[in-house]
Amino acid sequence: MQLVCPAGNLPALQAAIEAGADAVYAGLRDETNARAFPGLNFSDAELAQGIAHAHARGRKVYLALNTYPDSARLAQWHAAVDKAAGLGCDAIIAAELAVLDYAARRHPAMARHLSVQGSATTAPALRYMHERFGISRAVLPRVLSVQQVERLCETSPVPLEVFAFGSLCIMVEGRCQLSSYVTGAGPNRHGVCSPAKFVRWDEHPGARRSVRLNEVLIDRFEPAEPAGYPTVCKGRFDVRGETFHALEEPTSLNTLELLPRLAQAGVAALKIEGRQRGVAYVASVTRTWREALDRYRAAPADWSAQPAWQQALTKHAEGHQTTLGPYHRRWH
Repeated sequence: MQLVCPAGNLPALQAAIEAGADAVYAGLRDETNARAFPGLNFSDAELAQGIAHAHARGRKVYLALNTYPDSARLAQWHAAVDKAAGLGCDAIIAAELAVLDYAARRHPAMARHLSVQGSATTAPALRYMHERFGISRAVLPRVLSVQQVERLCETSPVPLEVFAFGSLCIMVEGRCQLSSYVTGAGPNRHGVCSPAKFVRWDEHPGARRSVRLNEVLIDRFEPAEPAGYPTVCKGRFDVRGETFHALEEPTSLNTLELLPRLAQAGVAALKIEGRQRGVAYVASVTRTWREALDRYRAAPADWSAQPAWQQALTKHAEGHQTTLGPYHRRWH
């Protein structure tokens, strides 16, 4: 299985490659990708440098163009496709049909991967995307059980990529409206959950902190309590007099124990989430998964998830806790 790792900037790309990533995925500094945070992503020159670094070591670079433009802005996404081809990206990762269609017509030699934002969860959907737009890989949404992943591997016309580690989205990707509901801007069309210009931190006596998103109170934190980047889905809310994580607790997906089952099912690639995370996260998580994959490849019958691997991954998990998420679900 290929190990596909995040690169939010050039140092992260280099760290992922040196730690053993087979491929990295990156974004441009605009709304064409779903991690359009200020200070994140690549200029044209940085992306060219990153591609050269990866290719010199026999690795690949995929460009995420995975947001949904409206008709007035579609030319910006078309230009990004042209840029990906011109810079030598090994593939684009896209969800919008018009973007995939443009890439297939104008740059047929450049591989097209269906983004998780495309929300393809059935064999007919995958077959349509393959026949109509020539996709060569699809990234499955994080809402499927492992049994569903196994069945799709049997029937899909293209190789499949699944998320292996990182932030766990409770929504069907491409269909979340929580940030849009609060701010008018969201990840699907504007590239980011909780746009920074809407976030406000307030300090209170005793060093307590509260965070608001467009004046909506999302959470309060005690002095020593860690606080992640505020999103609506992971906020704490007062529900009938009880305050708790009403939608989703801060936790990370970790499928390490499922590695043999995913390999036997025929999964082509494992994806690490986290383009918004730092170099230390990228290097450590990539190195851990590289070791696990290499040991499985060398001796699959004797493989087991080592405690040291799990400890290393838990250190980088949201809330320092992990879950199998929908993978362990018994119902379909």
